[in-house]
Amino acid sequence: MSKHSAVPPHKKQKTLSSPAKVKIRQLASGVRGLDDILGGGLPEFSFNIISGAPGCGKTTLAHQILFANATPEKPALYFTVLGEPALKMLRYQQLYSFFDPAKVNKAIRFINLSDVVLQKDLSGVLDEIIKEVTASKPSLVVVDSFRTVVRKALGTTGETDLQAFVQRLALFLTSWQATTFLIGEYTEGELRDNPVFTVADGLFWLTQNAERNSVVRKLQIMKLRGQASVPGLHTIRITGDGVQAFSRTLGLSGNRPRSLKRRRLSTGIAELDKMMGGGSSKATACSCPVRRGRESRRSRPSFSPKVCATESRGSLPSSRSARWAMWRARTRLASISRRRKERERSSSSICVRSTSRWTRRCRRSSTQ
Repeated sequence: MSKHSAVPPHKKQKTLSSPAKVKIRQLASGVRGLDDILGGGLPEFSFNIISGAPGCGKTTLAHQILFANATPEKPALYFTVLGEPALKMLRYQQLYSFFDPAKVNKAIRFINLSDVVLQKDLSGVLDEIIKEVTASKPSLVVVDSFRTVVRKALGTTGETDLQAFVQRLALFLTSWQATTFLIGEYTEGELRDNPVFTVADGLFWLTQNAERNSVVRKLQIMKLRGQASVPGLHTIRITGDGVQAFSRTLGLSGNRPRSLKRRRLSTGIAELDKMMGGGSSKATACSCPVRRGRESRRSRPSFSPKVCATESRGSLPSSRSARWAMWRARTRLASISRRRKERERSSSSICVRSTSRWTRRCRRSSTQ
């Protein structure tokens, strides 16, 4: 029997039954502050929904993501459905700094599906999307507004057909390795029973809140599979650079690697440093009580001038400064107690004087 055949059988089974995990790549959103809220970026090949009331910045957010990631090698398709025409939409989007005219019709194509939605059913709309995606092989797909497709479908078909259409669309676009965004105007009451939100991997909810005399836009990541996004409402604003997001945690969330070992400062005494594990910990304070006499100065820790100059926060207070602070505290307490005693004495003397005067008057009146 050879040495290699002496390996236990349970260890061989353990190595064979441990498949490698698939790593999901993250795409940069191109929106300042949004990647920190998402937990690193947009999950590649995900099926997302950007929802909210009109004027929240849904279209601007989608355009900003497309212009940040679309290239001629990895193009993007933007489907418009019974909404704002592409020509009118681009007229206002070209005012932002992220807009690149060289990418229009080369890296980003705009396709109008209005006639298809009006004339055909959900199967016809899906066939048209499959046809365009198969011809272009895009890496990013946007449908604006998907809410129009849903309204048209609910008028002619049932909820089961709509759910089947959404599931087939998500499965097809994911199999073609395309990151998808569906834009629509939804309300909070439609979140529960809508089949679109069940299939979606990510849900970006945009709102506008009136606060006194101003209107504040908010962003909430209500759903994002596979990533630890920052929960809660985050403030967003639209400027000349597009959409900007401000995390409610101010970038303080997340597990940042922190070293458990603190830096230590040498006391100048080798044996004392060994007893303290390398010296005194940085950013800590300690007292050095010593006896009076000639040996007190010798036993006092002498920190290096270079260390104290560079690490001012970690320098420890000397015994002289500590004694000075204690002396000031004692003198202050002594003065306060002395003043209190003087007030008590003065009040008691006044009472004695008043009682003596009253007794004198009583005696005079009794003699008369």
